[in-house]
Amino acid sequence: MPDLSYLLLTPFVGALAITFLPRDASWAIRATALFASAMTFALSWVYIGDFDYDQAGLQFFHQTEWNTRLGTSFALGLDGFSYPMVLLATLLSLVALLASTAISERVKGYYILVLLLESAMLGVFMAQDWSLFYVFWELTLIPLFFLIDRWGGKNRHGAALNFVLYTMGGSVFMLISLLVLFDAVPGHSFSMSAMAESGRTLPQHTQILIFLGFLVGFGVKMPIFPLHGWLPLAHVEAPSPISILLSGILLKMGSYGLIRAAGMLPDAVLALQDILATLAFVSLIYGGLLAWRHSDLKAMIAYSSVSHMGVVLLGIAALNLAGLHGALMQMVAHGLVAGSLFLLIGLLYERTRTREVTDYSSLVRVMPRFAFFTTLAFIAAVSLPGTAGFIAELNALIGGFARWGWVAALLTIGVLLSAAYAVRTISQLFTGPVRPGMQNVEDLRPTELLAAGTLAAGTLLLGFMPGPVLNLVNASAVQLSSLFSL
Repeated sequence: MPDLSYLLLTPFVGALAITFLPRDASWAIRATALFASAMTFALSWVYIGDFDYDQAGLQFFHQTEWNTRLGTSFALGLDGFSYPMVLLATLLSLVALLASTAISERVKGYYILVLLLESAMLGVFMAQDWSLFYVFWELTLIPLFFLIDRWGGKNRHGAALNFVLYTMGGSVFMLISLLVLFDAVPGHSFSMSAMAESGRTLPQHTQILIFLGFLVGFGVKMPIFPLHGWLPLAHVEAPSPISILLSGILLKMGSYGLIRAAGMLPDAVLALQDILATLAFVSLIYGGLLAWRHSDLKAMIAYSSVSHMGVVLLGIAALNLAGLHGALMQMVAHGLVAGSLFLLIGLLYERTRTREVTDYSSLVRVMPRFAFFTTLAFIAAVSLPGTAGFIAELNALIGGFARWGWVAALLTIGVLLSAAYAVRTISQLFTGPVRPGMQNVEDLRPTELLAAGTLAAGTLLLGFMPGPVLNLVNASAVQLSSLFSL
């Protein structure tokens, strides 16, 4: 079985190989980047055969001591929480590269940064040492800043700076919490397992203060209300392939970190359970309302992400098995659906140079393949039966009902809001007379069709057969839920 380090290094080696290629060799640069990302995706699936679904602990663990005095190590591992995120990250990174055909300036730098970003994201999900986790967490900021700042829209400089300041500001709180926990560990170690054992023995009020630091740090990235200010601007101004990664993967880093923090500080999560649920419901409804009122397609999808991540937070806050299943399934489902929407809307913008939904009508006549996949993506965003989102929201609703009773029915408001803006958008995009300027818009090309079809197939496959994902996360979810005596 290959060491997890190979999975981490494959995109990095691809980026290194591109540095030796001539700047004007655009075809070779793109082919190298696609090959490296495809190899990473294939390598991530190698572990599925030997993954023990009944084991809640770490698997494929690899550790190399860095500094014994500081308690740091290069430790990698997979479990039911991290492995689905690794699979999702490698898939969406490959899709983002397939969708990057419109990048024609500074091609070499673009593909190097995307591969470095993929490596850093994988490091976040595989790290089993909090110091290593923090390093990879911060490393994602560097390529993202330049990808938005150099290849984004007209307000790209402000969007890139806004994103970095928000995330770094949240990271300060996370770092303080980590240092406080580090001081509480006998022998002073950043090992996730050692810090989890020590964190659970701390007094409740100490756990609460530490957890609040994690909540701010991870809440910015999720994002949850009111820490979401960076998201709409970054999504609107970022290149569309980067929006796929921002929404599909970067937001999941926040929810993944929050799950890890909950396992370290169970008394704090129990004490703050109702507050977390309130933040989830506010994010759910607030994001849906703002998505409904926006006519800019990318801004609408960005705000819908705030709403959908509210479902994730609700599932985590429920602290029971059904809720955790719903949260983890929603993380996967939202990655596929949001990635699909940003992919398709980005391709439409490249062809028409407008994101205003009122500028379109009856595209189904000139872009039938685009219309099919876009309609399917919006149906999935509403979480209708047969899609992965339905399984996620059903489990979150069951988990919420078990904890808060009929209050959990507020989740249905988010579903209704999703249906409202989805039906409105589909109607305005695909019905009515064909506008004169939209008569010759090109439909999806073969590589674009492959990318959109892959995400659509994943959404439907998990909707009809959610068992593989639920089985993958079940043992880890059972272990985490057992920490909370509800």
